[in-house]
Amino acid sequence: MPKHKTMAPDERTIAAIATPPGIGGVCVIRISGPDALAIAEIVSGKRPQPRMATVTRFRDRQGAAIDQGILLYFKAPHSFTGEDVVEFQGHGGLAVTQALLTAALDAGARLAEPGEFSRRAFLNDKMDLAQAEAVADLIAARSQAAVKAANRSLQGIFSARIETLAADLLELRSYIEAALDFPEEEIDFLSAGDVETRLLAWGEQLGTLLTSSRQGALINDGVDLVLAGKPNAGKSSLLNALLDDERAIVTAQAGTTRDILRESLVIAGIPINLLDTAGLRESVNPVEQEGIRRSHKAISAADIVLLLVDGRSLDGAKEKQAIARMTSEFRRTSPQAHVLLVYTKSDLVDPAMCKIHGDGVWISAKKRQGLDGLQHRIARLAGKEEMRESVFIARERHVRALQESYRHYQDALAQLRGDRAGELLAEDLRLAHESLGEIIGKVGTEALLGEIFSGFCIGK
Repeated sequence: MPKHKTMAPDERTIAAIATPPGIGGVCVIRISGPDALAIAEIVSGKRPQPRMATVTRFRDRQGAAIDQGILLYFKAPHSFTGEDVVEFQGHGGLAVTQALLTAALDAGARLAEPGEFSRRAFLNDKMDLAQAEAVADLIAARSQAAVKAANRSLQGIFSARIETLAADLLELRSYIEAALDFPEEEIDFLSAGDVETRLLAWGEQLGTLLTSSRQGALINDGVDLVLAGKPNAGKSSLLNALLDDERAIVTAQAGTTRDILRESLVIAGIPINLLDTAGLRESVNPVEQEGIRRSHKAISAADIVLLLVDGRSLDGAKEKQAIARMTSEFRRTSPQAHVLLVYTKSDLVDPAMCKIHGDGVWISAKKRQGLDGLQHRIARLAGKEEMRESVFIARERHVRALQESYRHYQDALAQLRGDRAGELLAEDLRLAHESLGEIIGKVGTEALLGEIFSGFCIGK
């Protein structure tokens, strides 16, 4: 599949600060484009050799010295962007960094837009779209698992899987499309080409990739875990215990939490987006009502819901009925979420009660009892055991595209087993192919024609 260039490259030379803002040992100004070398000569007075560090003095447009540092030059196409690239490496002060950038701009560069270096790398075929996204994901990684997964995507492992699927589907499509071009042939080409067997094998590979991508998206975006339950069930205490910090207000007064409190942590290498919600109960207070509404909204979008129950209340029949109702409601409104019962304040409960109610996890946030077991359960629900070293980073965009491709695959399979209309089957497979191409920034129309002409004797 050739590159689908949706953006015309801007030929102007760009410059930007490549290091984080603030004071540090080193700052880096990155310059990319046809005038990068000329700009380097203007600012440094030297013409650097490719891939050789040159110690130099950087000067502003009046010729006044700014800093002494290192000049690096990467000649096209052997650079990150595929263009001529120059780096000014100076001392990492705020004023020095800005002065070096200003010198580059005064010498003819323009300020780069966000992500423009990676965009040029994509447009110049240095990486595909999924790899370009992996650069940003690597920078933003919140766990070692995310770092490893992003590196796998950056190395092209995810893209290679997509390319393999696309190539196999292209071969199947080209057979069907070519057969459709010769309707005079007295043959059931759908049976003769063993199309169903090939399509089923392809769909199995697609399904496996979709599962891995969902896991990769969890590593990238984090698992949304919501703490829910009645007021004073111990939600805020658990949040503080998991974070090992007093982030939420904890008092004996019910209804202290009125809004969603969002925090982040990592459990067993998995980023967790932790949401503490308002206690669920009937209320006439409009502020508390709004908090409860937001709680239900958070629960409906959660990946995991911890339903917290005060362990001291389990003797009452009404409480047991209330737990059953809430559990049922959560599973109805959040069918995608795992709902886990968490009984709190175990330090104040008869141990015999804990044994009777073994359908959940017992904890004491105050005494920090049961937290390891709870985190183990959370990791299991988040798919830790299914995640392997082969998992790559993925974004929601990738998952949606794979889901769309799988939907078209199912439509194609239904068409093959139903009406057996070759034209409709071909269209479903074309749509499945295009959905794959969206992930890495490629399309398949021109490639399909090339495959048909090379693989079949069209001219006879």
